[in-house]
Amino acid sequence: MLSREENEILTRVGPGTPMGELMRRYWVPAALSRELPEPDCPPVRVKLLGENLVAFRDTTGRLGLLDEFCPHRRASLFLGRNEEDGLRCVYHGWKFDVAGSCIDMLNLPSDSNFKTKVRLKAYPTVEIGGIIWAHLGSPKSGRHCLSLNGRNSRKPIGSYKKPGKSVTGYRQWKAALTRLTRRFSIGPSTPTPESPAALEECGLRPALKPPKKLSPPIMV
Repeated sequence: MLSREENEILTRVGPGTPMGELMRRYWVPAALSRELPEPDCPPVRVKLLGENLVAFRDTTGRLGLLDEFCPHRRASLFLGRNEEDGLRCVYHGWKFDVAGSCIDMLNLPSDSNFKTKVRLKAYPTVEIGGIIWAHLGSPKSGRHCLSLNGRNSRKPIGSYKKPGKSVTGYRQWKAALTRLTRRFSIGPSTPTPESPAALEECGLRPALKPPKKLSPPIMV
């Protein structure tokens, strides 16, 4: 049975947590495409890995995944107006594009350049198979581009490949995670020869090798 500390390590997936950093190495499903059916449609709330986000499709059809709360007065952008290639906060009119850049401020003079100094946290998205995928990790954590033909532009950390076949998207994420959880556990243990040191950064330690199977007793 896991201790309280071990359970916290295994179940917490917010920013800065061991499992959170591990999960952020992969693209994760954020929403269904039908939830954002057309340009300038109403935004949707998304909660991923402990983060409150808002997804929207702008006028040109681009997808944005931003921090839900406006950096000015922390009003929810879920209540904002999706118009003219940006999501506008209904409180003071600050407007953000899919990259998180502030492109308009209604409460400041038109010649003010203060908007160039304001950015909102934004994550890259890819739309494949009716699902909107998001990568919440940093580029250094293994961000790569998912493609429709099942091939990646760059091999990601923790990728899983069969001979002659590349597994991407959800199948890749599931296969890689299954492979890792079978080889690692939380708690005191002895390293196995194939244990990568990368997972030590996430607070995971290699599991003990299973005991050898004993031969059945010989009946005489």
